[in-house]
Amino acid sequence: MTSKPQTARNRAPSARSRTTSIRLAADIGGTFTDVAAFDEKSGRMLLGKTLSTPRRLVDGISEAVAKAGAEYRAASIFLHGSTIAINTMLERSGAKTALITTEGFRDVYEIGRINRPDAYNLYFKKHEPLIRRSLRFEVRERLTAEGDVHIPLDEASVHAVCDSLEPLGIEAVAIMFLHSYRNPAHEMRVKEIVQQRFPNAFVSASHELSQEYREYERCSTVAANAFIGPRVSNYVAGIDEHLKGESFAGSFLLVQSTGGLYESAQAREQCIRMLESGPAAGVIGAQALCNAIGLQDAIAFDMGGTTAKAGVIYKGEALTTGGAMVGGYETGLAVQIPMIDIFEVGTGGGSIAWLGEGNALHVGPVSAGAEPGPACYGRGGTAPTVTDANLILGRLDPERFLGGEMALDVEAAKNAVDNKIGKPLKLNTVEAAAGVLRIAATTMSLAVRTVTTERGLDAAAFPLIAYGGAGPLHASAIAREIGTARVIIPRAPGHFCAFGMLFADLRYDFVRTWPGRLATVDFAAMEKIYGELIAEGGSALERAGAGNLKRRITRSADMRYVGQEHAVTIELPEALFRKQDRGGIKKAFDAEHQLRYGTCAPNEPAEIVSLRATVTGVMKKPALERIAKGSAAPPKAATLGTRMVSFDNRKAVVKTPIFIREALKAGNRIAGPALIEEHASTTVVFPGDRLSVDPYGNLLIDIGRG
Repeated sequence: MTSKPQTARNRAPSARSRTTSIRLAADIGGTFTDVAAFDEKSGRMLLGKTLSTPRRLVDGISEAVAKAGAEYRAASIFLHGSTIAINTMLERSGAKTALITTEGFRDVYEIGRINRPDAYNLYFKKHEPLIRRSLRFEVRERLTAEGDVHIPLDEASVHAVCDSLEPLGIEAVAIMFLHSYRNPAHEMRVKEIVQQRFPNAFVSASHELSQEYREYERCSTVAANAFIGPRVSNYVAGIDEHLKGESFAGSFLLVQSTGGLYESAQAREQCIRMLESGPAAGVIGAQALCNAIGLQDAIAFDMGGTTAKAGVIYKGEALTTGGAMVGGYETGLAVQIPMIDIFEVGTGGGSIAWLGEGNALHVGPVSAGAEPGPACYGRGGTAPTVTDANLILGRLDPERFLGGEMALDVEAAKNAVDNKIGKPLKLNTVEAAAGVLRIAATTMSLAVRTVTTERGLDAAAFPLIAYGGAGPLHASAIAREIGTARVIIPRAPGHFCAFGMLFADLRYDFVRTWPGRLATVDFAAMEKIYGELIAEGGSALERAGAGNLKRRITRSADMRYVGQEHAVTIELPEALFRKQDRGGIKKAFDAEHQLRYGTCAPNEPAEIVSLRATVTGVMKKPALERIAKGSAAPPKAATLGTRMVSFDNRKAVVKTPIFIREALKAGNRIAGPALIEEHASTTVVFPGDRLSVDPYGNLLIDIGRG
């Protein structure tokens, strides 16, 4: 995945960063830490991978940087994505947090939307707030929906709340007032008071994160930001200090859930924007790959050691959403921030297989992680995992895992699978291992279907771009589950999320609730609001020291039919907007509604709910390098012998040729069954599949239908 030289523009370049040409990108997952280092002068891409270090995550980054043969001090930009924000929220391991809200609205956070996703589930449980009721406090104030002061802020009640907080050991405070998206004055004043009273606390106000209506979603968002804030902020600050200690003098930028970049100082305050930072980078990498090979639509599938994630590239762009339910729709907590639409399941290489009620076989969501890891790692793990199953079936080489850096223990894997799965189910070891992989593939196909069918897209019509260390191992099986005809394995798939960071841009998203009927909307007033949002984005780029970057501006609007509750987001092309073409806007909305829900109402009036603007500072990108051409037959240097591999749940094994990926040439063709091995991943080509190598070194697998 090397690239041709490019010239980077970055924020506030120092004297050192002006003379360096290395861009470092680090992605920390639950099991592995990946680093991609791109040298703009030589066009070389250096890669490093190591087990994550949960006790001190920055150590894993440094080890991966060293394995890549790079140095912090030689880098002009350090890009980073991490799962720390989402893990802190899902594990509920955040700070002791208090909520300050408008008098009479203390329970909005717990009441939520009173939705019951499964009407017939007698054991259904509502979401559990991150902040318990005894730590939610009210102050006297009230704004109208227009932002006018209905009841002035009673500062005495604010101080009374602070008096109550003092003996409680509060580490973070969330502030959410009704209609503060219209007028943040009361929130700003209360934040000032709280910071004066508690200078060491993490304090977050809702208007800083969301300027949309819906008080529950705004409350849930600011509560989550405060809850994860101390841990994430300290983590980012720790990396910042570590970089300075390593003589790094460039720009430290983090990946947002939108796939865009933002400064570390902003990340320390708006931590919630990092929820899906690592997975989002992978989708951005998939989008860059699509652009390079002329592909308009694709599913981005990322399977690492702990989870599997899926996103969608549609018409050349990564699909986004204005919010998500973290933890799942049924019991999750709402977060109202822009993000790439990603669905995640707890199935990765380290996911533990276990037997539930009635000896039903399950895989995940609990993971063996990096410590102790799968049983075959030989680090003390005894639970059977997906990686153990792959090793038993011959799909992984115990001597060449991670390029031979880490030997795998086949007997430990067999003992774990046999003792915990095989014997209780009266299956032999191979049958039990195959069952684990079948359950895993079915679970992961759910993630793919969720990001496609819920948007009205046919998953079978989209090629699957599979990456992550475990993605190529399972891509063909998942393709069979969803019915897609082609799988694409990019170069260095085990480092693909870190690689995707190199294609990210500085990005700022702004939204403002502004309801009005489309038939009577004042375009001049709309343009004024868009102008304010765009100017805000320009100021953000200037503050980041990136005012010299080329800017890309996208306008969109949340729209719905009059009488509906929820809206869909449509892009407003500038030409359509300049012409004040109400009919064209309505047609665009009808088309999006038809795609999303399978129906539309062209004769029904529509209304605008919110206006959105995205301001992007476009950074220089690496260019994908073409590989040498070859004939249809792979060169002898690419062949590595054979291994007996099982591809189904029977005892039968198949003599399977093995190829070295780095030695393959463009135009090579391989008929399945086959294994394609590289440093951090193995691609499984099933019997009946046909593989070809494209000019960029991507593996294109046409799925057999036999």
